Amino acid sequence: MMRLIIATRGSKLALWQSNHIKSLLEQMGHEVELQIFKTKGDKILDTPLALIGGKGLFTKELEEAMLRGDAHIAVHSLKDVPTELPEGLVLGAITKREVVNDAFLSEKYESIEDLPPNAVVGTTSLRRRMQLLHYRPDLQIKDLRGNVDTRINKLKNGEFDAIILAYAGLKRLGLLKSVQYVQKIDDNLMIPAMGQAALGIECVPEVLDIVKKLNDERSQIETIVERDFIEVLEGGCQVPIGVNAKVLENGDIVARAVVGLPNGKELLKDKVFGSVENYQELGQELAQSMIENGARELLAEAERIAFKD
Repeated sequence: MMRLIIATRGSKLALWQSNHIKSLLEQMGHEVELQIFKTKGDKILDTPLALIGGKGLFTKELEEAMLRGDAHIAVHSLKDVPTELPEGLVLGAITKREVVNDAFLSEKYESIEDLPPNAVVGTTSLRRRMQLLHYRPDLQIKDLRGNVDTRINKLKNGEFDAIILAYAGLKRLGLLKSVQYVQKIDDNLMIPAMGQAALGIECVPEVLDIVKKLNDERSQIETIVERDFIEVLEGGCQVPIGVNAKVLENGDIVARAVVGLPNGKELLKDKVFGSVENYQELGQELAQSMIENGARELLAEAERIAFKD
């Protein structure tokens, strides 16, 4: 068995994810070690991600380590992985998905509905901002950067009335009871990000046969639909997009998406149905339907006004 090196970021969540995959690989009989790298997204904490510059904010340095031969594998939150990978690397596996919903956290209020007028909510995600303000245009949305602990501490220190995080990250870190109120947000109210709650394992081709054993077929199908949608729509983190595909018990798939303006004043939603047999067409079909209804024009306007409204 070859010795495998996993390139990882140093945040608690990134280390949990990498150690989780390390454990699975060790159970398969491999010797595995972690090497920690800092990414651009980790270094710049005072600027909204959408203004730093789109693709690969949390993956580029890990990819460079693999291309140099310093590592074989990188474990990412799949929502951070661009749809185009560098030449010489492959997306070897997509792990079984956690709960895909976003989560509402507050020390004082039980839900979004309970927030008083002009309450301050923390998120730097344009997708979350858009959907929150569409539902509650009276809210004040303020930027929230940093790792999960930092964000929760800012909430506890009274900088925000509530914050929005991914439910999966809270669950993985055992933080669901760290705040007085933690509520899963209905995914019809807030459609998740592409790939949310799944781990994407990027690797050099030499270890693909090892890595692909960790793949979860259902999660792979769902997230390929979502990634195809993003690729056709040509949308990155600089524009507000939500997309989520679900494989239903009967083998059908429903894929839903939302695009709009960061201020929530204009929103375009759509959904398509298909089956597992035609899943490779579904993301493109949903994107084309939304393009015909003006999605590209809406996203161009969204990029123009992002963080300026």
